[in-house]
Amino acid sequence: YDGLRLHQNENTGGCSPRVIEALAALRPEQIALYPPYKPVVDACAAHFALPPERIALTNGRDEGTFPTSLAYLRPLATGPAEAIVPQPAFEIFAFNASVAGGRLVEVAPRPDFEFALDEVLAAMTPSTRAVFLTNPNNPTGVSMPMKAIQTIAARVPKGAVVFVDEAYADFAGATFIRSLPDFPNVIVGRTFAKAHGLAGLRIGALIGSPETLAPIRQAIGVYSVNAAAVVALQAALADETFVLDYLRQARESKALVYAMCDRLGLKYWKSDANFVLVRTGGDPRAITDATAARGIYLRDRGNDPGCEGWIRITAGVVQ
Repeated sequence: YDGLRLHQNENTGGCSPRVIEALAALRPEQIALYPPYKPVVDACAAHFALPPERIALTNGRDEGTFPTSLAYLRPLATGPAEAIVPQPAFEIFAFNASVAGGRLVEVAPRPDFEFALDEVLAAMTPSTRAVFLTNPNNPTGVSMPMKAIQTIAARVPKGAVVFVDEAYADFAGATFIRSLPDFPNVIVGRTFAKAHGLAGLRIGALIGSPETLAPIRQAIGVYSVNAAAVVALQAALADETFVLDYLRQARESKALVYAMCDRLGLKYWKSDANFVLVRTGGDPRAITDATAARGIYLRDRGNDPGCEGWIRITAGVVQ
């Protein structure tokens, strides 16, 4: 895409200059050899204030959801294992559950996008083995209460896991990570694609108890995180000033989108992420096609449950 990319929730300002310096300094032997992971795992552990054994690096946060499905959605003696996914949700959850042989149990959204805790609890059965949550939600940008995650983790059957996708937690300023010691059946998925601007290098992390991560580690590809991502993440984590500045610009950019919607009389949701969900009042596909023709790319989310007529706009940097 040549133009203004406001459809993928990427960091529209790019990555830290330190990342470019680190990539440029890669030596031939670093590229020719399989990368050592200890330094980057240690840096990631320090970033999250956790011991290294609670972190598993993945080729993007997306990769982390698939081995989680493979590890926990294996068929049961009584039939398929079930994965609960409150909607609207990242479509990869349903795809991975299906590929792993699990049965997808979707929970319909409430009209106001308030988290449907009671409905999630009601969907649980003895066959439930995974609950996939996104906090803040994509595409709504709405956060769920941490107490709701705790309630779900306390109620899932023995042997089940709760996967909390925190791709946008940097923007929300809230995380379930601090509660993990009390809920060993919860896995938090984090990405460095958004706030740190590393989407093109594909690196993320799964965070949880060593025992819960153990079967997932077995399903992660050998050396799936490449040498460039290893050095880039260490450089990105060392430049907190860059990340804080981008988070500030994302807040300012969202405020500009809110103001535009107010002027035009468009419904929108206050977002805890780096995007805004907007109801167009018309055909969202026609709108996204029209803006794309002008080099401005927006995301049509009209096919998501509860999102008919809505588009998603990434909040970029403020020029």
